[in-house]
Amino acid sequence: MVKLASARECRLYGSGIKRNRFEYINAGLYVFATLLLVCGFVAQLSSVVAKSGLVVLLIGLVLVMVVNIHDLFAHMAGIDYRLQYFGFDTQLALVEFAVPVVQAFGSLVFFLGVLFFFIEEEKRHSYSSFEKLALSLLIAGPILWVVGSIHNSCQIYERSDGHVQVMQTSVTVPFLMGSLLLVVGAILNKQSMNEVGSGHSGLGYLRESWIWLGIFGTLFLFVGGLTNVAKVFKMQQMEGVRLEKLRGGAQERLNRDREGHVPLILEEDHKRRKIQIEEESQAPVVQTPYKDALYKDAVVSSEV
Repeated sequence: MVKLASARECRLYGSGIKRNRFEYINAGLYVFATLLLVCGFVAQLSSVVAKSGLVVLLIGLVLVMVVNIHDLFAHMAGIDYRLQYFGFDTQLALVEFAVPVVQAFGSLVFFLGVLFFFIEEEKRHSYSSFEKLALSLLIAGPILWVVGSIHNSCQIYERSDGHVQVMQTSVTVPFLMGSLLLVVGAILNKQSMNEVGSGHSGLGYLRESWIWLGIFGTLFLFVGGLTNVAKVFKMQQMEGVRLEKLRGGAQERLNRDREGHVPLILEEDHKRRKIQIEEESQAPVVQTPYKDALYKDAVVSSEV
């Protein structure tokens, strides 16, 4: 999950109030999604509600995917969806575009892995090749989260004080730690199943190492989501001089293009210049003084 608050100087996917509301909803939805992930892993400790825990995990992963897709559209709206600006701003491509794409794709892969185990538990049949694929997906999904978290932490700011930097670090570090724990848990789970053999099916392939590391990993994600909510709130309350601003040339190029493509202003300016040219081209009218006009009227009346 890449941050939203004040990532760029200009965000045009809504008015100020609407934009702030969407950022709060985005941050709060991620907290709720990670809380569902924690509950889903905890449910795996009990054989009674383990299957329901998989459903909770699926719902949480869908919400994480939705949050990252919203991040992607929000970042692209900031540049009017003009992908050609990637050539002027490396950070725009590697952070604001790549991070939500990688995180959303990782959530999708993780979702498919959990879904395969849920299907196996429903059918209660053992298909070794199918379950091996599911175990690999449980590894690949968190690995993509790790890659996205690393990219998310590689951000350069034009200006930001120590308080802003601490808030940003408090968001990126828990995300990275949680993703790493999920990767380690999935790898240990697959290794343990290779050693034991394929005498299990469905939930029997999900070992305690994966469950406990998943609990701690999702707790880190939950903490990162909470700190992100606090960060969004603080960033909305700060004055403009303290707002962090990502370094890059896409925003400057966009501002220049917008200055040259404002139809209403250009049309009004064109009309004003046309009227001015017509006035200048007309011959100047010599106004007769008031006394001369009275004299001419008197001469004409005397002649009559």
